[in-house]
Amino acid sequence: MKYLRYAAYALVLIGALNWGLIGIFGLDLVAAIFGDMTLVSRIIYSLVGISAIVTALMVHHCDPVEQTDGCEYGSCKF
Repeated sequence: MKYLRYAAYALVLIGALNWGLIGIFGLDLVAAIFGDMTLVSRIIYSLVGISAIVTALMVHHCDPVEQTDGCEYGSCKF
């Protein structure tokens, strides 16, 4: 589950950077590299969208940790 979270975060970050480039410079980097709405670019856009959903669902998910002395957050690690 940890690797899914890291992969989702990475893809959301890539998508956010791409949208930043579109907004500031009018440059769609994914389309520039892989072509405008080719199969590969559509797969990348889909993966970024799915990653955004996964990240939104997991944003409040806490993994249980072993009790440590002085942990002020209880059973969640942040």
